[in-house]
Amino acid sequence: MKFAILAPGHIAHSMARAVSEIEKIERYAVASRDYGRAADFAEQWGFEKAYGSYEELAKDPQVELVYVASPHSHHYEHARLCLEHGKHVLVEKAFTVNARQAKKLIQLSEEKGLLLAEAIWTRYMPSRKMIDELLAEGVLGNVTSLTANLGYILPHVERMQSPELAGGALLDLGVYPINFALMAFQGAVKEVNASAIMSPRGVDWMNSITLTFADGKMAVLHSDMLAQTDRQGVISGDKGYLEVQNINNCEEIRVFNLERKMTACYQVPPQINGYEYEVLSCIKAIEEGRTECEEMPHSQILLVMELLDTIREQWGMVYPCE
Repeated sequence: MKFAILAPGHIAHSMARAVSEIEKIERYAVASRDYGRAADFAEQWGFEKAYGSYEELAKDPQVELVYVASPHSHHYEHARLCLEHGKHVLVEKAFTVNARQAKKLIQLSEEKGLLLAEAIWTRYMPSRKMIDELLAEGVLGNVTSLTANLGYILPHVERMQSPELAGGALLDLGVYPINFALMAFQGAVKEVNASAIMSPRGVDWMNSITLTFADGKMAVLHSDMLAQTDRQGVISGDKGYLEVQNINNCEEIRVFNLERKMTACYQVPPQINGYEYEVLSCIKAIEEGRTECEEMPHSQILLVMELLDTIREQWGMVYPCE
């Protein structure tokens, strides 16, 4: 499958490394608004073609699957461009800046019969099924609550600070605790309560989010771009609790009993760098003629975007691109 990357920024290098070791992928094209940047990236990672505009990439009839790695603020525009030119699309998280944009893209992909997926890698990793199986086995008993956090020191990253690029902790970091909660507790969310510390430029530096589920479960979540956190997820029940070491790229799953003694420890399978799972899922979906990946279907993409909209509404945080 001829694979292309739109916007060769920092995260695109991680994707390029992953696809360089996937047999079914042909590293075909990369596009940037700066041709020199695209050419350098193509040479570094062995892509056949480099383009100095996104339109050129979209119009290339050989391109089959495009990975959109531009800032959040431009995901809608760039994904739409690719879909309109008949390309399957994998969009970096957060999928768009709001649910309205997400609905439009999903409708377009379904009308055209093209795959549209979100690159929220934790949805595709083997660790997700490992956690699901442990919960299904009842090792924690009646599960009622979880906590999860993700924090890195990122105030120096202009994209994160910029309202024009839909910056802030929520869309970049907060999506991981939110997805962690939705993967573990698969029921309907009844109530959302969120607070944030805002930057002078009007984006959230850190946030606290509580999701109350219709079946009585509760998730308490935190993301932070000013501090390093332990990145831990903890799922608790009446027979014990489970710790996920690093919800952003699970390293280990530990199970504890009521005496807080570890009773089991599970290692995740070796990986290239974790990005390969979402690409393999896209290939499988395309080969089967589907417009969505089973690990992150369109309904879940919309649910996350609607939650993000609700959270931002509570803060009064609106991006200029909206």
